Amino acid sequence: MKHSATVQGKSFQFRSLLTLMAKASPRRSADELAGLAAESEVERVVAQRLLADVPLRQFIEEPLISPEQDEVSRLILERHDMTAFAPVAGLTVGEFRNWLLAGTGDLSALAPGLMPEMVAAVSKIMRNQDLIAVARRCRVVTRFRNTLGLPGRLATRLQPNHPTDDPRGIAASILDGLLYGSGDAVIGINPATDNLRNVHTLLNLLDEIISRHQIPTQSCVLAHVTTSMELMQRGAPVDLVFQSIAGTETANRSFGVDLAILREAKAMAEALGRGSIGNNLMYFETGQGSALSANAHHGVDAQTCEARAYAVAREFSPLLVNTVVGFIGPEYLYDGKQIIRAGLEDHFCGKLLGLPMGCDICYTNHAEADQNDMDTLLTLLGVAGCNYIMGIPGADDIMLAYQSTSFHDALYLREVLGLSPAPEFESWLNAMGIFNGRNSLADGRRETPLLSDFGAFLGETA
Repeated sequence: MKHSATVQGKSFQFRSLLTLMAKASPRRSADELAGLAAESEVERVVAQRLLADVPLRQFIEEPLISPEQDEVSRLILERHDMTAFAPVAGLTVGEFRNWLLAGTGDLSALAPGLMPEMVAAVSKIMRNQDLIAVARRCRVVTRFRNTLGLPGRLATRLQPNHPTDDPRGIAASILDGLLYGSGDAVIGINPATDNLRNVHTLLNLLDEIISRHQIPTQSCVLAHVTTSMELMQRGAPVDLVFQSIAGTETANRSFGVDLAILREAKAMAEALGRGSIGNNLMYFETGQGSALSANAHHGVDAQTCEARAYAVAREFSPLLVNTVVGFIGPEYLYDGKQIIRAGLEDHFCGKLLGLPMGCDICYTNHAEADQNDMDTLLTLLGVAGCNYIMGIPGADDIMLAYQSTSFHDALYLREVLGLSPAPEFESWLNAMGIFNGRNSLADGRRETPLLSDFGAFLGETA
């Protein structure tokens, strides 16, 4: 269906809903690189005005990517719940925005009735404050060994990466993070080398630390899903199964996965029964631009492709999902302004679709961004109710060579917004003398028994 308008004597033509969506996107370098972006701010605003008049039902009738050629499109259509969709079924995109902003209640019941393209569309005509206000009303709670996503809580992934996967270096970073109250979402390592023996060693290390100190959290080595599957068959202590995912079948195949592989991996992990209070055990990471990187975007703009990845994640009831928002680089999100906008969009879309969204608030060193931009996004996401952020020593990942958020950043956000860690983890922090019972670091916390015991453990590791 064509969409057209005339503004000040100039005619604007958009040949399809796919084109209209791309032209309506707030500016970002990924869409410019792909040749999909609006050619001017006037064209962008015209596209947004026209998009506001599109009925939500049109996304059901006019798939952006044909389901005959894409299993993600088939999944989206097959899982769409018309009963849950009913409250907004007669609305246009613009009316849906107004409906969302006028409400005050929880939006979780609506999630099964929303398609990714619908939430991507409405996000394109929303201001940053709109994205924050609506996302804050979307609470998604998940459980494995603790409870994540409760109101008034902010969790962190303790990310102790090491350029050579040295166990002592990793253990030292884990100790550092625990002493600052980090690690309730997951203690998760990106391995420098994704071979079976190395990943198995790291899994054993994490399992030993968590078991030895009875830490109510979960571990993950962010290896390829097939590596985790092989190690589960060998009896490795796998808590969470990780995989990077994207919003098209072709892009996922470039990652070496499809829906069938993910289903098999989930079933294998469930059979292990390692969760103590719940069985949400998948961990997915995403990021705008991944489909473009694989030349697998099918003409769909970067932000809509990202939202489609959330349909993949939603299929597997994950414990954690996070957008690694600025990781790919300035070719996709050029500067701090684009990174901030993308982070808020991703969090909004994921939460509205029913996902336990976190964010790796990050940038690469060649992007036009700095840590002040990350402070801004960190604070905005805290207000928006983000489930978790990253905790990295000094905010500088020395293995992946990018800038993220630190243990201290999490303490800042918890303090200024009155947020606490996951309840089970908070109790452990208080019991270990790391917190003082008032959701802040205890004086003299360096004398905690954790420190002396870790010293002995590091000696054993050596």
